[in-house]
Amino acid sequence: MNNEEFWFRFRGARGGYPTPGPATLKYGGNTTCLEIHAGPHLIIIDAGSGIIGLGQEMLAALRTRGQLIRATLLLTHVHNDHIQGLPLFGPALAAGSQLHIFGPKPLTDENLRDTLKRIMRPPFSPIGQHDLLSRRTFAHLRQGDRIILEDPAAPPQYLTVHDDCPPRTPHTLLIQTHHSYSHPQNGVLVFRITYRERSLVFATDVEGYVGGDQRLIKFSQGADVLIHDAEYDEDEYAGKPLVKQGWGHSTWRMATEVAQASQVKRLFLTHHSPQHDDAYLEQLVAKAQKVFAPTYLAQEGVKVSLTAL
Repeated sequence: MNNEEFWFRFRGARGGYPTPGPATLKYGGNTTCLEIHAGPHLIIIDAGSGIIGLGQEMLAALRTRGQLIRATLLLTHVHNDHIQGLPLFGPALAAGSQLHIFGPKPLTDENLRDTLKRIMRPPFSPIGQHDLLSRRTFAHLRQGDRIILEDPAAPPQYLTVHDDCPPRTPHTLLIQTHHSYSHPQNGVLVFRITYRERSLVFATDVEGYVGGDQRLIKFSQGADVLIHDAEYDEDEYAGKPLVKQGWGHSTWRMATEVAQASQVKRLFLTHHSPQHDDAYLEQLVAKAQKVFAPTYLAQEGVKVSLTAL
């Protein structure tokens, strides 16, 4: 791969639960997973059902080209729709795979590794931890922590908020962490990934505030791409019979407010409601484009290049 390329692909952009079927064919029915390629590095954000197909392609590349599997997996949080594909992620089963997994410290006394074990226990899962032949490392992230990737054969360098960041080169990939408190049960991690002076921000499962989310606006300032939660239209967010304020998700208008204030180049709306079909989503994005013109829908399978921006 060209070491200057920087692109991403939505592997899943749905919230809640998978919604396969003819009404969701265009934008996809898999739950959240984002595939990012930055030079020689592969970063995956979240492990919803979309990670299953990605894993199958990675194994196919291993079989046909002998391509080693090395990836950094970032978890925004451990709600089911963001980790439900992990037990069926093929590279985790493959000997020789190297997976570096980062995510939030659970609310319980467990660590991240033990929390993820719980979704792979009999009788609920046919695959247990003993079936995973990959080499895996785990680390917790909190507000201000950073990850640096340089040599693809070397493990990521983890820096706390108190550590000095070493000098960056053109080949340095920097991952920054922001902790949003707007999602129920310990909030959610937001990530900013920077490579060769281009950056994207991934902010799923966040909910806006009156006057805009100023912490998120500051974190996203000047990004080339902002991928922002927009599960609700305005009438369903605060309308009857079921008020959804406080559920930890945004309207399209909340997303555009952050995009405008942070002066990003492009906005992608994600975490589509399982109740919204393709036609509804296109009506929703049309409203958003009247407020912030470079707004797009997260579309499963579509590759977006940051190098060309």
